[in-house]
Amino acid sequence: MKKFYLTFPKGDALSDQISWTHYRILLKVDSEKARNFYINESIKGHWGTRTLERAILTQLYERTLLAKKDNEAITDLVEEVKTNEQEPEYTPEYFIKDPYNLSFTGIKANSKFYEKNLEQALMDKLQDFILELGRGFAFVGRQYRINIEEDNYYVDLVFYNYILKCFLLIDLKTTKLNHQDIGQMDFYVKYFEKEVRQHNDNPTIGLILCADKNNKMVKYTLLDDSKNIFASEYKLYLPSVEMLEKELIEEKERIEQEQRLNEN
Repeated sequence: MKKFYLTFPKGDALSDQISWTHYRILLKVDSEKARNFYINESIKGHWGTRTLERAILTQLYERTLLAKKDNEAITDLVEEVKTNEQEPEYTPEYFIKDPYNLSFTGIKANSKFYEKNLEQALMDKLQDFILELGRGFAFVGRQYRINIEEDNYYVDLVFYNYILKCFLLIDLKTTKLNHQDIGQMDFYVKYFEKEVRQHNDNPTIGLILCADKNNKMVKYTLLDDSKNIFASEYKLYLPSVEMLEKELIEEKERIEQEQRLNEN
């Protein structure tokens, strides 16, 4: 009980939209900003306690931070929600994670497998995958066919997000990301924009899930008008908190270095 009052000193500020059990679980989270993130997601996503526990166990907060170009963006947004108790203006960046945790597929990290094996494993655990994607996602289809004259192309997975009001296209890669993969996703997104997207839909999001990537290569391959295409790594094992914290520090240093170079 003492730890609870030390962690949540302003008892009257606690939300009645989540349960006492939620708050007990949140005692495991040391960072105040991380706790606010999980509180916000629990309320807005109507999370049960098992979903909250899973999010904390898989370091959702840290992985969400790693996907941001600005490491303060997500925490500032969460602080705003906590203070003003209003729905934020959600952007695609808010929902993107890096890395994605796909350990629930049961595929061993060091085993040999193909994209079709990964796709089938995700379909077998579709509920877990949607939880990993985040709030508002609904499954549309797999191997979505795109027909250009006599040629057929296939998008691995297609989802729709009712919060963002847009399609999410996912391409699975079991190898290191290359510029051809990005070009392929750019083609898929442009097709959906012209042929599938409705007038009341927001711009389509493209997400390449790959085993490995080079951030500089991604930066130089994507054009300025391709802001809705993202590349994230996936992990078939649960990364440690220390590993993610190290990556956060390295990413922050990289961003600061780029900012200094741009200023000069």
